[in-house]
Amino acid sequence: MSTVPLTADPGGRGVSLTNIRRDPEREARERPLDFGLIRRLYSYTKPYARRRNWVLFTVLVRSIQLPLVAWTIGSVINGPIAGHAPFSSVLLGAGGLLVLSMWTNLNFHFRQRFALELGEAVVHDLQQEIFGHIQKMPMEWYNRTKIGRIISRVTSDCEAMRVGVQDVLFVTLVGAGQMIVSAIFMLYYDWVMFLFVLAMTPAMWALNRYFRKRLSRAYRAIQESFSRVTGTLAESVNGIRVTQGFVRQDLNAELFGDLIRDHARYNMRATRTAGVFMPLLETNAQLFIAALLLIGGYRVLYADPGMAPGDLIQFFFLANIFFNPIQMLGNQYNQALTAMAGAERVFQLIDTPPEWSDSSEAVELPAIQGRVEFQNVTFGYLPERPVLHDVSFEIRAGQTVALVGQTGSGKTTIISLIAKFYQAPQGTVCIDGYNLCDVTGDSLHHQMGIVLQHNFLFTGTVKENIRVGKPGASDAEVIDAARRLDCLDVFESLVDGFDTVVGERGAKLSLGQRQLVCFARAMLADPRILILDEATSAIDTLTEVRIQRALAKLLTGRTSFVVAHRLSTIRHADVVLVLSQGRIVERGTHDELVAHGGQYAELCRSFVENTSGE
Repeated sequence: MSTVPLTADPGGRGVSLTNIRRDPEREARERPLDFGLIRRLYSYTKPYARRRNWVLFTVLVRSIQLPLVAWTIGSVINGPIAGHAPFSSVLLGAGGLLVLSMWTNLNFHFRQRFALELGEAVVHDLQQEIFGHIQKMPMEWYNRTKIGRIISRVTSDCEAMRVGVQDVLFVTLVGAGQMIVSAIFMLYYDWVMFLFVLAMTPAMWALNRYFRKRLSRAYRAIQESFSRVTGTLAESVNGIRVTQGFVRQDLNAELFGDLIRDHARYNMRATRTAGVFMPLLETNAQLFIAALLLIGGYRVLYADPGMAPGDLIQFFFLANIFFNPIQMLGNQYNQALTAMAGAERVFQLIDTPPEWSDSSEAVELPAIQGRVEFQNVTFGYLPERPVLHDVSFEIRAGQTVALVGQTGSGKTTIISLIAKFYQAPQGTVCIDGYNLCDVTGDSLHHQMGIVLQHNFLFTGTVKENIRVGKPGASDAEVIDAARRLDCLDVFESLVDGFDTVVGERGAKLSLGQRQLVCFARAMLADPRILILDEATSAIDTLTEVRIQRALAKLLTGRTSFVVAHRLSTIRHADVVLVLSQGRIVERGTHDELVAHGGQYAELCRSFVENTSGE
């Protein structure tokens, strides 16, 4: 059973996110096999109906061609060769067989090509749909969903579905069609022996049904355990600094090894089951052929003098074509199980509705002045554990608001509600009198700029990351934003200037340089509401002097919410809101609150003491 290394358990070993070991195989048994998933998957071929129909046409042709090849070979042996006809007749038959084989192979080329193109198109649409869906999910969903599992849905699960589209259905139809056409030929040649072939069908069906259930559970368990592996791997890579900082390399490697061994065990179990299934199918086919040989030989020798040995040979060619797809169909069934497991997980993600979204009646927020009002807002990330309790305040347009308080007091929660990253179940949050529940999130975010303590830089250049604030901005506008922020020289001093590649998550820039990129991004966006959440905490004192001058320009005329632990960042705020345990306990200007001698005055003394050594 697998574990996810993240936190320490009471024994200090560190096991999982929930300290609960989970069994993918047990979870697989609990979910019934749903063939409706296959129908839903193939509904994605509707936009490509013409290409799909061409594939179906080539499938139909190929299912006829293969028995025809066998029939032609048997006809040449039973006709010209058995009848000692002129060699020219044999040459004619061989030529016809060659032409038929070339046509068969050409048709096979187009069947594969069209099927691959169809599979690629369907998976492209699926991945686009998944990406678009997760982009709309609210923050609550990301807080409880591991990134590795999301990646697994878009990669390995979609790849399994690709195989299901481009191979399983069409190869299965070829095999089934081949068996049907062969059966028709066999019925034409000898209906008695054909009835014997039909009598073998129940045994084959029972064998297939028995292994089908076992393989279904096995392949679902494999997909689930692989998701755990990718989720833990992504988490370990993202947390590598913590791992190395607390010397957890060996412990995490041991725990990840447990996951890998579990995954290998599920793979081996499925392989052993499939390894028994395939040989049994092949053995049954050979037993049936041997039985046909006995029955056919008896009929030629004793029961039916009218049946020539050549007729028996031709029947055997057709019987071989009839039984050949059985093993292939078994392989396709295994792939179908994997595709269904992937489809089940992908569609489960697609069908997961967001906890909340913009109302269907939500309107576009017009150009705003920036007046913000909280009215009796109570909110918690978990309903039973509120973070904010009955918070109310009103900020006039253009004012700068400092949010001050101990860690966990609710400062970041307030700005998250202003940005509509979350929606308060109790109370209202209004901007310019518009309830945020009644306006679209996009129209709000277009007029808002956010700079966080740990900002995210996308892979690309400095210029491209600044342009995130205004995607259509010209190079001149990007440079002007940096100039107004008084950090143009910082960017120009980089190796390639504004064209310097920042690396993954900005790894090639210093912490302060990354923050400056995010400040320039906000400056370029020219927002009406600006949010700074610990935005200067990663900037050294010398850089902060430059940033403070730039911020004075950036904040002018905008409604700004500033969360900071540096006194220099908040002392010039128009309003200071002091929070404690989710409640506003003090409000006023810096001077008023210092003179009051309450919690804010105590915090200011702490600021002075902490910075006195700088």
